[in-house]
Amino acid sequence: MPKNKAINLLPQEEFDASSMGRVLKWTTGTFRMIVIATEMVVMGAFLSRFWLDAQNSNLNNSIKVKSAQISSQADLEKQFRSIQSKLKIFDKISQNQNTSTFVDKIAGAVPANTTLSRISMADGKIEIRGTSISDYDILQFVGALQGSPFKTVELQQVGSSKNDSGGTDFVVNITY
Repeated sequence: MPKNKAINLLPQEEFDASSMGRVLKWTTGTFRMIVIATEMVVMGAFLSRFWLDAQNSNLNNSIKVKSAQISSQADLEKQFRSIQSKLKIFDKISQNQNTSTFVDKIAGAVPANTTLSRISMADGKIEIRGTSISDYDILQFVGALQGSPFKTVELQQVGSSKNDSGGTDFVVNITY
């Protein structure tokens, strides 16, 4: 029975001795290392995908929860912004020192049977809308407003009240 011998088709001594053989041996070893490094990178990317998917799922859930919280607070935000805009208007009016003087003078002149529904102030003019039971009370109101601190007081409009039978609606324009 013959002995099994390993047959190497590339001669060892001559292959290592020639420069072409050394270059070939170096390139095959280098390519082997490149293939191994590439496989490691691919395996790392494949395994990191599970971690990234879990993180993405957590972020999506967090976004859903936070958007639900924001939408539930939408009405409160609208009310808050509305109140802030009213406060800005009030602050602008209250900075004008004459405003309180004018409002005090108007409030002091209102007769007992007269109700004011609106006071508008803009550009040196005041418009007062109200309702009174008698015409005499309206004239008394206009007479009380004449003089300091107002320049002119005019009874602009008088008519029967749409809401109150027997009442009279009026509009008074004042310049200051």
